[in-house]
Amino acid sequence: MISEKMEKAFLDQINKELYSEYLYLSMKAYFAKLNLNGFVNWMDIQVQEEHAHGMGMFDYVLERGGEVVLEAIEKPENDWKSPLDVFKHVLAHEQFVTERINALVDVAEETKDRAAMLFLNWYVKEQVEEEASVGAVLAQLELIGDDKLALLALDKELAQRQFNKPVIG
Repeated sequence: MISEKMEKAFLDQINKELYSEYLYLSMKAYFAKLNLNGFVNWMDIQVQEEHAHGMGMFDYVLERGGEVVLEAIEKPENDWKSPLDVFKHVLAHEQFVTERINALVDVAEETKDRAAMLFLNWYVKEQVEEEASVGAVLAQLELIGDDKLALLALDKELAQRQFNKPVIG
């Protein structure tokens, strides 16, 4: 059985994960408006990943005998200056999510919930990968600067990314 404190922490994080899905959906729309279909693909995969992350926690709470009560999802930003601006936002957001996952681990440690600690190890590793992936695209965008041909080449590269449904936990 999951403790009330651990359940509350998970419910808060489920909301953050679903907000992340919503944010990346907003970014996908931004890139669609620019007709950068590779960036659209990259964001679409982020949308799917964040959904899977949130649902992994959702299912975990239920599996532990908890009750899932969903709260309203905050409206995401929807206006950026450039692809570089978007990816700066993405990196800052992923760093925020990392902080939130670490805080969730702290609650698991505080409540001595070893099952939650084991479950959350996957999310800790996933955040390392998330930040590295975003950082790589951001570094390329910073190198590209105002070079439209290089931006289109990166767009073509991002179109190759594929979604692999994560096995969580």
